[in-house]
Amino acid sequence: MLRFISFGSGSSGNCYYLATATDGLMIDIGVGIRTLKKFCKDYGISLQTVKHLLITHDHADHIKSVGSFSGDYQVPVYATKLVHEGIDVNYCTKRKISESQKKYLTIGQTVTIGDFTVRPFAVPHDASENVGFEIQVDGITMVFITDAGSVTEEMREMISRADYLVIEANHDVEMVEGGPYPEYLKKRILSSIGHLSNKDCGHAIAENMSEHLHHVWLCHLSEENNHPELARKTVEAILRSYGIVAGKDLKLEVLRRQMPSGVYELE
Repeated sequence: MLRFISFGSGSSGNCYYLATATDGLMIDIGVGIRTLKKFCKDYGISLQTVKHLLITHDHADHIKSVGSFSGDYQVPVYATKLVHEGIDVNYCTKRKISESQKKYLTIGQTVTIGDFTVRPFAVPHDASENVGFEIQVDGITMVFITDAGSVTEEMREMISRADYLVIEANHDVEMVEGGPYPEYLKKRILSSIGHLSNKDCGHAIAENMSEHLHHVWLCHLSEENNHPELARKTVEAILRSYGIVAGKDLKLEVLRRQMPSGVYELE
């Protein structure tokens, strides 16, 4: 049995929790420590159960509290060399990760971290470096793709291997193009190293999912350029065009920006 909770998903802060009966990890920790403590208390989770931190990239909404959490609870932080270097120079992380707690990942290299088998894979995004994670435990494969400007062949392979998938549906293209953002920011969001649109997300799922994909969570929705219902309906419609019915062939949900998702028990 694997437990999954999203403690935040979006530019306000990202943090995902995975736990077995004997081990726990967090993927990204871009929410405030006080907020995280409150959420964990509400769910009856001891932060002492979090024994590993995995970091996708060095943007503030993914690393805000990594140094504080790692230092307070003596938790090792796993990231690529470039991501660690990016964290070191990011002014948003006021407390840095101690050298003794830095653990280095290599893209494409599978490692065992406690109960978890972890494979980082490259994901295009405008950070020092950016990875997704394939995490295997007790015969379950869960894949995280949280910030992605485009879909690569390796990402397609990871989606095809997933039993459970967290994937970005950041924006509606028309909302971005017609919205108030300055032109340079629109170009960044829509670029191949920006963020994944609802439509691109839907096609990525539909074209690559296997019959053993049970549950998909749409993550990292833009507050200004998207809406949970719009994201869900857009992805549902694309899946349907491929003959895939959400609610029948797989579960499809949207993760909230600033609120926990509730506890999912994955088998």
